[in-house]
Amino acid sequence: MQNEDRLSIIIPCLDEGGIIRDLLEALQPLRRQGHEILIVDGGSRDDTCIQARPLADQLLSSAPGRARQMNTGAKAANGSIFWFLHADSRLPAGAAQHLLDALRADENCWGRFDVDLSGRRPVLRVVEALMNLRSRLSGIATGDQGIFVRRHAFFAAGGFPNIPLMEDVALSRRLKRLAKPACLRQRLETSSRRWEQAGAMQTILLMWRLRLAFALGADPAKLARRYGKCNTATPES
Repeated sequence: MQNEDRLSIIIPCLDEGGIIRDLLEALQPLRRQGHEILIVDGGSRDDTCIQARPLADQLLSSAPGRARQMNTGAKAANGSIFWFLHADSRLPAGAAQHLLDALRADENCWGRFDVDLSGRRPVLRVVEALMNLRSRLSGIATGDQGIFVRRHAFFAAGGFPNIPLMEDVALSRRLKRLAKPACLRQRLETSSRRWEQAGAMQTILLMWRLRLAFALGADPAKLARRYGKCNTATPES
């Protein structure tokens, strides 16, 4: 494997012991090919670290917060491409190869996947279609879409800003100044728990309001508090 194609797969975790093993086991063929997996734990009180340790190349600790955790992983990574995954992600067949093929195009230095939501309710099909269309039209990616980026572009963009919400949106904006994203149609599956716990339409409207407020310059810390009051699921951008 050429060094310019080595992946560092960075997974921020906090109390994900019940699900992290599934993702890590799916990633083991990539480790055997020479790619690396970095788990960045934000202070789990369950058995996340015990589950992850034998299945990762590096197990790191950080203060909680996805931005901090992912930046910690990037600083410790050895690969030339960073791939940020959530612990509840499920990969489509050949995901890594599709990613690498996309980045071999001269104009591409970053990108994301389309997303599927894990639930089976028909409304979730509408939600995921809107998420993918919005991202494709805007060039903005969210963390559950498996953002990938070449090392030099990530650091040129300044990494994830240390904010408690919308860190993925903010990074996407910075990366868009360097290049348009590669928008892959292969789909990562992500948990639909926040949509089903808070209600699909309520969550859509909430996220639209939060993104608009963020675009208009609202304080991300205040937006995170609003999100926490309105949504009982784990906060995600």
